[in-house]
Amino acid sequence: MAKHSTTSFKIKYVHGNQNLIDAIELLWESLNQLMCERSIYFKHHFLGMTFEKRKVELLEKVSSGEIHIDLAVDEVTGNSVGYVVSSIDSNKTGVIESVYVSEAYRGFGLGDRLMRNALSWLDEKNALVKVLDVTVGNEAVYSFYFRYGFLPRQTQLKQVK
Repeated sequence: MAKHSTTSFKIKYVHGNQNLIDAIELLWESLNQLMCERSIYFKHHFLGMTFEKRKVELLEKVSSGEIHIDLAVDEVTGNSVGYVVSSIDSNKTGVIESVYVSEAYRGFGLGDRLMRNALSWLDEKNALVKVLDVTVGNEAVYSFYFRYGFLPRQTQLKQVK
């Protein structure tokens, strides 16, 4: 898909909680497919993951904390074109759960705006620490996260049977 010029679309940002979760479904499915393609060892995980399963995981976080969703919507088409889900638990650990921007909209600052919104929300919630996970095979996103002060701390290995 060709990239849009910066003048051919207008983006509005919608902020909310778990009530917005269904609005990210198509974008999450695109992210899951991308992670399946990039994953070196765990393609089967992404092939077996559904939005309904992920939704349950995210909604379970509400029982011991909160989740926040920021959604980027193209006002011309009405389509959701990017999102970030963040969470905070009772220990004040903030997590960037998921970030995705549709390919055609990358390079125009949407990811930056979504990340800044999520980090601001975590600051408002007094997060003591902020973390995120990057799938092995998706290290290309490190430079994006470095801009916000996220650095690799450790690598977790998972046994495959």
